Amino acid sequence: MSGYTGNDHTFVICAYKESEYLSQCIDSLLAQKTGSNIIISTATPNEHIRSASDKYGIELRVNSEIPSISGDWNFALRQADTKLITLAHQDDIYLPDYLSTALEMLNKTEKPIIFFSHYAEIIDNEVRYKNPRLNIKKVLLVPMKLFKKSIFIRRRMLSLGNTICCPSVLFVNLGCLEFSREFSCNLDWHKWEELSKLKGSFVYCKRPLLYHRLHAQSETSRAIQDNTRSHEDYLMFRKFWCSPIAKALARLYSKSETDNGT
Repeated sequence: MSGYTGNDHTFVICAYKESEYLSQCIDSLLAQKTGSNIIISTATPNEHIRSASDKYGIELRVNSEIPSISGDWNFALRQADTKLITLAHQDDIYLPDYLSTALEMLNKTEKPIIFFSHYAEIIDNEVRYKNPRLNIKKVLLVPMKLFKKSIFIRRRMLSLGNTICCPSVLFVNLGCLEFSREFSCNLDWHKWEELSKLKGSFVYCKRPLLYHRLHAQSETSRAIQDNTRSHEDYLMFRKFWCSPIAKALARLYSKSETDNGT
């Protein structure tokens, strides 16, 4: 067991272009019951992001590479020198007890790999705690509370879809962690699949600790519109199933994306 504190953790905010929600995200991180390190990372430096950095006194790190989701996330991961890292998505809101709950649960767990939580969605500025997608994910994640060390259980969970909310994830001591450049949409699901093979624990909190915003300008929405998401869904299902089953699951899974689900 470890004695992690807020000093061992960094929120790295992945800022992109001119999000109107960036300040709300920063406010939610500063309002955490347990203090932490905070950095802003971006590959699209602009006056909007610089103003937020100056206003809150948060250091800005600029990635000089051509913007891409995997490149941006990998650069962001390299900016933190702490054992614990959360890649904070600029449009999302973290509830005040996100970090304190994560630390409490991690400190009771032997060899944690990641921490993650359930979440609510913000759609049209309305917080929604329940809908068919959220309800299904919550049911699928029930075994994780009982069998957090089980490689078999976590792989069965991931074989039915991306049940882990990426911005809720806190990475634990994973060294040179990198997201694959093969994916532009499901790079998080792909990473969970890789991590699911490791010995250790996936630590899951069933309480919503995050408000995840869905809107038409998000990268997920664009990926759904140009069918990138459906292709990558098939590639992920193929890691668990034969081609006919993977195709059938990908078609079923796409139905949950009509309202911009992740």
